[in-house]
Amino acid sequence: MVKTALISVSNKEGIVDFAKVLAKLKVEILSTGGTSELLKKNGIKVTDVSSYTEFPEMMGGRVKTLHPKIHGGILALRSNKEHMETAKKHGIKLIDLVVVNLYPFKETIQKEDLHEDEAIEQIDIGGPSMIRSAGKNFSSVIVVVDPKDYPVIGGMLIIVSPLPDEIGLVMLGMSHLSLMRFVPLSFAANAGGIYLIALAAQRLG
Repeated sequence: MVKTALISVSNKEGIVDFAKVLAKLKVEILSTGGTSELLKKNGIKVTDVSSYTEFPEMMGGRVKTLHPKIHGGILALRSNKEHMETAKKHGIKLIDLVVVNLYPFKETIQKEDLHEDEAIEQIDIGGPSMIRSAGKNFSSVIVVVDPKDYPVIGGMLIIVSPLPDEIGLVMLGMSHLSLMRFVPLSFAANAGGIYLIALAAQRLG
């Protein structure tokens, strides 16, 4: 059963309607930055991640979700007594649904006169980290990366609770397909320059 969801998306398409479904199901929503502001403007109750972790978003938004209260809540094994005791001791909420999509890195690097610093800032750290954490615990945590899947998952949550493990596995596969396209591009930025970025983008189509 989904009790707590973390929503942090760069692509805001469909997220308000999806969050409204979660709110009707009494799901607590944690969110960051612009996503949180958008949901609040649309009358959706949201807890800012910075309020929950008691650490502000910092360093120009580079550090938002990289915190034990986030990743502990995603990674904690629900069947592991020690994990549950640790979560309780440190005030860690169990996060059952992670809704995240990655920075628009490919779109950014296709801009004319792109400065390398701009590309570097589009290397997503928190997004891939949460996807991997959710993937490691897919039997307890659903990860959704594509707005096209919001209506499907929302509809299933209304009808079936908890969702079967097979759904978690399917969504894990979809999320890692997203990572497969993102990681080579972001690696190219770290490896040194616009040439490698352009080459990686060309090869990935």
